[in-house]
Amino acid sequence: MDDRNMHLAHLRAAEGQFRRATAARLAVTMGHQPLDLPIQWSHGKHVVNYSQIALTKDEADFAAWNLQRSATFLMASAVLEAIRGTIQNPKSDADARVVNAYQVARMIRNAFSHNPFNPVWNIDQDCRGKLFELQNVIRLDCRELHGKAFDWRHYGGPLAILALSNFVRQNILGDVSEPEKIVPMPQRVYYQQGDLILMQVDEIPADATRVESAELPDGGISLGNGHVICPAATND
Repeated sequence: MDDRNMHLAHLRAAEGQFRRATAARLAVTMGHQPLDLPIQWSHGKHVVNYSQIALTKDEADFAAWNLQRSATFLMASAVLEAIRGTIQNPKSDADARVVNAYQVARMIRNAFSHNPFNPVWNIDQDCRGKLFELQNVIRLDCRELHGKAFDWRHYGGPLAILALSNFVRQNILGDVSEPEKIVPMPQRVYYQQGDLILMQVDEIPADATRVESAELPDGGISLGNGHVICPAATND
């Protein structure tokens, strides 16, 4: 396998890891993820019993959140190595898109490197007054960012890193789009905005709690934290 195909394989694997981590986090959050583990697990010279590795619901929630966030770190790392392995000097490349993709991936990777559980932005001196952006993909404003705790709002969130990986695969490594896959529809229908998750139901559950909320002028209902649910559009 040549270097280009190796990097493409790594990017696809990192994207797959992110998708799987997202599915696991959604299932854990909604209470549909089994937390079964072996009653006894032996591997090499080591043996553990169920009580030593079992997860509580709170532990599973935190682990799923960390799994998804670490998957974004993996994608950023794969993006950085793919650019470095393809472009001789990405920091000074004539294509601004290459420079921006490289710097954003590098900054995100660096933030996690020293403390993966509590990442902090470590912006190089020559980047602290700059803005790195790929339009409609990802945006990182490095002004006044050095030393701050890592936050998804600084770069646009996990889907921005997924978009960055897609961009690098297709526009820098020249990946050819694969035929559209046939995938089964999910058993449950979810809609998600940020960390707000909505599940479609056929009827109101018997244990549902009624919440009074004033209707907005456009017919929407505020769900808090900037989220609004609106009535379905009609074709009248």
